[in-house]
Amino acid sequence: MSRPQQITVLGATGSIGLSTLDVIARHPERYQVFALSGFTRLSELLALCVRHVPQFAVVPEGAAARGLQDDLRAAGLPTRVLVGEEGLCQVASAPEVDAVMAAIVGAAGLRPTLAAVEAGKKILLANKEALVMSGALFMQAVRKSGSVLLPIDSEHNAIFQCMPADFARGLSSVGVRRILLTASGGPFRQTPMSELADVSPEQACAHPNWSMGRKISVDSASMMNKGLELIEACWLFDAKPTQVEVVIHPQSVIHSLVDYVDGSVLAQLGNPDMRTPIANALAWPERIDSGVAPLDLFAIARLDFEAPDESRFPCLRLARQAAEAGDSAPAMLNAANEVAVAAFLDGRVRYLEIASIIEEVLNLEPVVALHDLDAVFTADAKARVLAEHWLSRHGR
Repeated sequence: MSRPQQITVLGATGSIGLSTLDVIARHPERYQVFALSGFTRLSELLALCVRHVPQFAVVPEGAAARGLQDDLRAAGLPTRVLVGEEGLCQVASAPEVDAVMAAIVGAAGLRPTLAAVEAGKKILLANKEALVMSGALFMQAVRKSGSVLLPIDSEHNAIFQCMPADFARGLSSVGVRRILLTASGGPFRQTPMSELADVSPEQACAHPNWSMGRKISVDSASMMNKGLELIEACWLFDAKPTQVEVVIHPQSVIHSLVDYVDGSVLAQLGNPDMRTPIANALAWPERIDSGVAPLDLFAIARLDFEAPDESRFPCLRLARQAAEAGDSAPAMLNAANEVAVAAFLDGRVRYLEIASIIEEVLNLEPVVALHDLDAVFTADAKARVLAEHWLSRHGR
């Protein structure tokens, strides 16, 4: 019997990381944890190390590393603690590693994910910012290294499952007319517009179907999450923004669809549980048990669809505009959104001001070509400065 595949989980203490470890634990003969990373939940990271005994753990800074290393020694574990971005890149690209779950939220996940790509690893991509910020550079690196890129977002994984195996030849070549990207509509799909100005972070984080981190939950409420996914889909499947249509589907049972020129529409269905796409990508091209309950269509009984209202969800409009502009626009969109959402979660801005901040940044900063990673981070930094200027100007 072959050795278990060695898996690095970047962002192990988040919801995607924990779901990944749940699937891995169900198949000890197939998978073994090589490395785990955590950001602030260090006691949780310690508990995960005790359970999975990785060779390495990665934390953001030295004091946390020393504390965790002492705790690991006290527990009699051989796990070595590494620090910062350098440590993340090391465990993402180590020769022993077979696959990397890239689940660090935000721009912080870009360099380690790219390091894994350049090392030719199988990439389980849950960090959408890697493609949003640097899509052309990222996909170029994938092609050059021969890395296998498998999407983890439930929508992109659904599209992947509904595409023909040779979709990389081009959508028109394989008869694909358009991609239908489903969205739940989040907690404010039916909230009266007059009430949106006063919604709280707690209300924005109360997603009706999915259990996610606070930042992603706010993005889902504003539908920026779907806008970022639209940009990501364009890169993953070599689609034009006009070939990706967003469809609100409140039940979150159909995870996305692919429309073919012969009139066929293929959909992937399943319970809203991230272990399904994780298991699909981990075992691809095989199938393994994910622990997810079978879908009960009789209990669901109905499937609803509606078009998104861009006056209700201006972030979706801004994301589509950034996708069409290309170059640095998506990176600026993402950076401005990160600043705006953080300010909203801190109680410094109102919910509707998230879109106002992003729109101002996109209007003020010209779109430029991105020839290397430094240019990506320069665009990201400029957008953050402009977003912070908005906050300062409005006394926030």
